[in-house]
Amino acid sequence: MKELLKNFTILYVEDEDDVRRNAIEYLRRICKEVLEAKDGKEAINVWREYKPDIIITDINMPHLNGIDMARFIRAEDSDVQIIIATAHTDTEYLMQAVELQLVKYLVKPITKEKLQAALEQSIKLIEDKSKFSIALSQDCQYNAYTQLVTCKDKNIKLTKNERLFLDLLAHHHTRVVRYEEIESAIWPYEGMSQDAIRSLVRGLRKKVPDGCIENISGIGYRMIIFQA
Repeated sequence: MKELLKNFTILYVEDEDDVRRNAIEYLRRICKEVLEAKDGKEAINVWREYKPDIIITDINMPHLNGIDMARFIRAEDSDVQIIIATAHTDTEYLMQAVELQLVKYLVKPITKEKLQAALEQSIKLIEDKSKFSIALSQDCQYNAYTQLVTCKDKNIKLTKNERLFLDLLAHHHTRVVRYEEIESAIWPYEGMSQDAIRSLVRGLRKKVPDGCIENISGIGYRMIIFQA
């Protein structure tokens, strides 16, 4: 589930500079893009312009607090996932969080574990699974959420190892996936032979569009994303 976060844009709203900076540094390692705002009013402007998938916000902030900001955004956007963070367990705020259909009410200090759990819950609630899709050709795509290859609206049957291999390439499609990484993901115990990886790729290439899996000699493989 953690790898799926690389498909999403997150807006982090916090008025304390150090807290915001530390959280953003972590989020940028696991997400597609991270936006930031110092208060509710600034966050609304960022939301309007960039339409993030997930918003993480503090409650007590100058100009506009997190609950009022969430209420404003929720009135216009029922899809964005909103996570509230606060230093206090205020019952009134908790009730409003339920009313606004917020994903999670996190009590500070916010640890990586708490944040990770809330983000994973957000992913499960996002209904538009097309956000996970990667184009392999004009009429074929791989969906990282369902781990399915679909060509002309038909699902392509993959073996377990083919699915693991393709998923690895998809989640790291901006770079070459090294042989060592492939071995660790697919053959962690028995080790990877040259015959095994060649046989796997040969079989998979018969099922996916030509040219979407490229071998970089002596290094590994990468996925070539179709550009319309």
